[in-house]
Amino acid sequence: MEIRLSGGCLCGEVQFELSGEPVRFYHCHCRRCRKATGTGHASNIMLKPGQLSWTQGEPLVGRYKVPEAERFSTCFCRNCGSPLPREVPALGMVVVPAGSLDEIPELSPQARIFWDSRAEWSCAAGDLPVYAEYPPT
Repeated sequence: MEIRLSGGCLCGEVQFELSGEPVRFYHCHCRRCRKATGTGHASNIMLKPGQLSWTQGEPLVGRYKVPEAERFSTCFCRNCGSPLPREVPALGMVVVPAGSLDEIPELSPQARIFWDSRAEWSCAAGDLPVYAEYPPT
């Protein structure tokens, strides 16, 4: 399924477009995602590199790399702090916070990952499969 979606930050200074075929859409319950979002989980759409283009405000995109993490980093607007897409070379993916999109994607989350790390007050699994960490590939 090809998608073409736009998104941006809360203040509107940073804008981006996605085009291509999504690889995954997960709710991640790991501690780092909870800390980065301030919520019970992060909802992320993953695409292959080259499927993200910044249409406005790319110089305002900040990045924080957790020093001890092999794969985890966050990108955000330097003005308003909103989460933004980030390239994760170790995964060969672009990770897009689903909440940063301007439109509702025509795809649904496929799983809840890092379920064993979830906060006890977090939402129920519902009909989605759950994985203790990453699902098998």
